[in-house]
Amino acid sequence: MDYMCFRALCCKGPPPPRPEYDIICIGLTGSGKTSLLTQLCNESHENIVPTTGFSIKAIPFQSAIMNVKELGGATNIRKYWSRYYQGSQGVIFVLDSASSEDDLETARNELHSALQHPQLCTLPFLILANHQDKPAARSVQEIFIGSPQSERAQIIFFTGNWKSLQSNEND
Repeated sequence: MDYMCFRALCCKGPPPPRPEYDIICIGLTGSGKTSLLTQLCNESHENIVPTTGFSIKAIPFQSAIMNVKELGGATNIRKYWSRYYQGSQGVIFVLDSASSEDDLETARNELHSALQHPQLCTLPFLILANHQDKPAARSVQEIFIGSPQSERAQIIFFTGNWKSLQSNEND
């Protein structure tokens, strides 16, 4: 019995590595991408500035690690998004549900482009409608009514303000 106890204590190897998933996070400037990732990483919310270029955060979960590559959302950066798509296993698209109609239309167009991109078209998408705590916030139905992306499989919609995310619709 002592030998079995010794073997159990001394011969146990390191725990198996958790699987890692490479995710890209895209959306227009000010949509809340950095705030979301800061919240998920339990980092300080003070002095958050818009991402220029890209940043990578490893978000540990109990059974996996999500490596999220956040791409800046400024007009001059969006044209380079597709250079970072290769190797992605999923997409998080963040939009400001309280933004102007023009900005929402731009966000819809960028989302549509991402959904059609050959490197992303088969991947699962998580679409997050942020800033639901603002008076001008729109629901998922108001944002995407009649849009082709609302009928695509492998899309999950969430609404929230990153303090409390709640599932709204699951396609």
